Amino acid sequence: MAVAIRLRREGNRNRAFYRIVVADSRARRDGRFIETIGTYDPNEKGTNYKVDVARADDWITKGAQPSDTVRSILKKARREAPAEEKEEVVAAVPAAPAEEATPEPAAAEEAAADES
Repeated sequence: MAVAIRLRREGNRNRAFYRIVVADSRARRDGRFIETIGTYDPNEKGTNYKVDVARADDWITKGAQPSDTVRSILKKARREAPAEEKEEVVAAVPAAPAEEATPEPAAAEEAAADES
């Protein structure tokens, strides 16, 4: 079975939004699908998509072919994901006290004297 990751159109006339779905490539555009992995709203400004990149990568490793638009959305999502992870890590690490962060000059001189 050939599997595709593509957009499924929903919404009203002139106010469309799309679900990013994994579907059999022989199925109709808005027909049967296997799994929903995200959404895309072209009418929004800024970040107009939400996608589970891990699930998409899982399907791609299994042989699913993303459409051109979905490939572009995944590319953008991968670019933004590391920045969000870095912010979470920085927020999770408590700030060290100022005394421990900067060694005293006398301690640095003693360390240099010990080495020689």
